Amino acid sequence: MPRGNPVRRGLRVLRDDLWTAQADPLPPSVWLRWLPHGIVCVAALGVLIGAAAQLQDNGRVGPGTAFLVAVGQSGAMVLALWRPIPAWWLSTTATLLGAIAVHGPLSARRATDFQWPWTAAGIVAHLFVLLLLSLRVRTRVAAEALGLTVLVTYVLQGLWGAANYASTGVLAVVLSAVVVVLGTALRGRRVARAELLQQTTLTAEERARRTLLEERSRIARELHDVVAHHMSVISIQAQVAPHLTEDPSDELKENLAGIRQNALEALAELRRVLGVLRSENPEDPYGLGESGGRAAPQAPQPTLDRLDALVENTRTAGLTVALEVEDTRREAQPYPPGVELSAYRIVQEALSNALRHAPGSAVRVEVTHVPDGLFLSVVNSRPRRPVPRSPGAGHGLLGMRERAAMLGGHVTSARTLHGGFAVSAFLPRDGTAPLTARSGARELPLLHTDFTAPDGAPVVDVEPPDVPGVPEDSPGPPAPGPRAPGPPHPTGEDHP
Repeated sequence: MPRGNPVRRGLRVLRDDLWTAQADPLPPSVWLRWLPHGIVCVAALGVLIGAAAQLQDNGRVGPGTAFLVAVGQSGAMVLALWRPIPAWWLSTTATLLGAIAVHGPLSARRATDFQWPWTAAGIVAHLFVLLLLSLRVRTRVAAEALGLTVLVTYVLQGLWGAANYASTGVLAVVLSAVVVVLGTALRGRRVARAELLQQTTLTAEERARRTLLEERSRIARELHDVVAHHMSVISIQAQVAPHLTEDPSDELKENLAGIRQNALEALAELRRVLGVLRSENPEDPYGLGESGGRAAPQAPQPTLDRLDALVENTRTAGLTVALEVEDTRREAQPYPPGVELSAYRIVQEALSNALRHAPGSAVRVEVTHVPDGLFLSVVNSRPRRPVPRSPGAGHGLLGMRERAAMLGGHVTSARTLHGGFAVSAFLPRDGTAPLTARSGARELPLLHTDFTAPDGAPVVDVEPPDVPGVPEDSPGPPAPGPRAPGPPHPTGEDHP
């Protein structure tokens, strides 16, 4: 036979598909758990009792042979729960052995009108086996098992034949085909759902990864602006420095010229990088696919001095916002531009989240300057109006944490007990120092966790220390000055 003969290839495929004893356990049902396994075992017990009695009493088969065939058919049902292909072979072999054993009594007229070549118990057992097989193997393997079942039935009834019997071949073939089609459809549905779930998971992970990269790219663009500003200052200072000295030496002039030249070259490189990073769309300065505030990419980066304007814009959008600023430092020192920029962006993102997810709520923004750094707190009450579906990616908190972690700080966020949301952040003063327990440093808000939410999600009660409540109808930020003493209050529905 030639090497490329189709018949030989087909036999090789059949051998690879059906000549295997690989385990393939039937997994427990999602809702019914182990009930399908119990049903199969009970049905196997019924087949064992019914097949042995039917073959011995009506088929005039010896007790030993009848019991052997019955054990083979019922055992195939149980075996199909773990190894479907060997179970199919066992069921087919038991059926073939039973048909051969009954053939003699039928020909000798010791058994008349007996079901042949498939007994009723044999049909039930084989249908269970085919169903369990088609639920777990590929469609081609299930079709091959069905084809061999039809072939065995045709050989027994069509080619060999018997006398004085009730034909069951056509019924067995039709029912087997129906069961295989049903099992294959259920398996295809299960596989499709598993692939959809996997694809959904991969899509969510990819979306989160893309959002993280976009936020980091945005942070990099903003920090490039800060670095470029410093490089420009260095270049100007190096150019002006020789004129501030009455008789500068040649070495000093040469060094200052080198400093200025290096600063200009670094500035030129930064401009090239910024030209790549910046968006070509002036309506989308950060390249995030949405309006970024309708500011040109060349606009100066915001600082803490612009928080008042940010709060006022948020009030115009429909939120009641109160801004409180406290300074416990003995000597006010300026923050690095990166710290001020990150602080502004964190407050901006927290207010944006309140606008999207808590329309009509009351928001309290607190900015506290301490010797170690800068505390930020944005707490909103529950929404007063239906929350519209947000088109955002839902990863704003990710950007806050990235900005704080870049500076050695941290961000905490949690739902409040009454349906609001709280964001607290600490940024070290120099952008690198860790949080220390110096005197005068204020603690972060107290978060009291409660796991009694209906959906099982942790709910927290936020208690800002030594902060009096802000009425919901407050027209604006309170007057500057020391806080009135008083115990901390729990977050209420009207007080964020």
